[in-house]
Amino acid sequence: MKLIILFFSLLALSSSVVLAATDHAHSEPHDHEETLEGPHGGRLLENENFAVEITIYEQGVPPEMRVYAYENGKPVDPQQINLTVTLTRLDDEQNLIDFTTEADYLLGDTVIDEPHSFEVVVEAEYQGKSHHWHYESFEGRSTISDRMITLAGIETESAGPQTLSITNSLYGVVSVAEDRQYRVHAPYPGIIESVMVNTGDKVKKGQVLVTVRNQTTLQNYSIRSPAKGEVTRRMANAGDHTDMGSLLEVSDLSRVWVELSMFPADIEQLRVGMPVKVKDLHQHESAEGKISYISPKMTGGHIARARAEITNAEGHWRPGMHVNAEVTVEQYPAELAVTHSAIQSYRDMPVVFVQNGNTFEVRMLTFGKRGADYIEVLSGLKPGSQYVTTNSFLLKAEMLKSGASHDH
Repeated sequence: MKLIILFFSLLALSSSVVLAATDHAHSEPHDHEETLEGPHGGRLLENENFAVEITIYEQGVPPEMRVYAYENGKPVDPQQINLTVTLTRLDDEQNLIDFTTEADYLLGDTVIDEPHSFEVVVEAEYQGKSHHWHYESFEGRSTISDRMITLAGIETESAGPQTLSITNSLYGVVSVAEDRQYRVHAPYPGIIESVMVNTGDKVKKGQVLVTVRNQTTLQNYSIRSPAKGEVTRRMANAGDHTDMGSLLEVSDLSRVWVELSMFPADIEQLRVGMPVKVKDLHQHESAEGKISYISPKMTGGHIARARAEITNAEGHWRPGMHVNAEVTVEQYPAELAVTHSAIQSYRDMPVVFVQNGNTFEVRMLTFGKRGADYIEVLSGLKPGSQYVTTNSFLLKAEMLKSGASHDH
């Protein structure tokens, strides 16, 4: 909270901040003249008795530029106009747009990719006379000083290829590994003289657990622990006869099983040996293991079962504990990806903020496959772009506070 207050306090005092978040046809001109609006809601550019109206149309079609021409306020046949528009973006990329006639307007030959933020140069010829206009139409753009970038803790990385860990989220329950659970029996019948341990006691391999008087020889003998572990059940007491069955249960909990549950569609993705990351429900601890078993049977509720094994040296993973598990089902090489922490929602679209010098600007993205840490980018971002990975929410908040809009 202190970071947010500091950021906005400094931003309010800084004259270096320029956030021109305007619509596509309504940008502040260099000379601060009033921006005129045409009959179709676009930006109206006038020169003597001739004018053009610049619009971006995207209802049911990819964004396209449509330009209407007027003389003395009346529509002009678009076939009489020779027009080009040049858009210069933040990274100095230029889009040259040529036009053909369609209905009562001139239609640009280029899709106007998001963000619709650029400097615009319009060149028109009509009846042997040339007309020239230049204006800025910025949205989702902010210029910030080096000091404020440092104080806000804004960090970036270069967008590039990443290997995505594609995971499947499952639920599970910790259980004792069957091969690490030992039931202690008496090898010879007799009467129990003493039981040296109680439930919960830690024991060493070979430690004396029980003494028994042999009913045939009347000699005492000792029963020792078969493994290092913990007494998880005590069934016997002094004076009991050994024919009762198991006297004690010793469990080695240094490694435990995680019994995983899933729907049939999920189990089709699983293979023995796939990596698993287990987290407790409070996200306090995690452990890594591998799928060690996939059951060939379904439960009565049509639930599939699989198993992972994890280390438990500190004893955090207690049998009966419910956990979440992320199984890595695929390692996918993405040509371009961004980290999840960078993504914000802007105008109901997923975006990241790219940096060019001290200027930051939104990039609307289309995503592909989603990994544990990164997500594939299909469009909207150039490889090598420096994008904000830390505290990008501060940039979003400032742009929203400054009244960013996106009208046509």
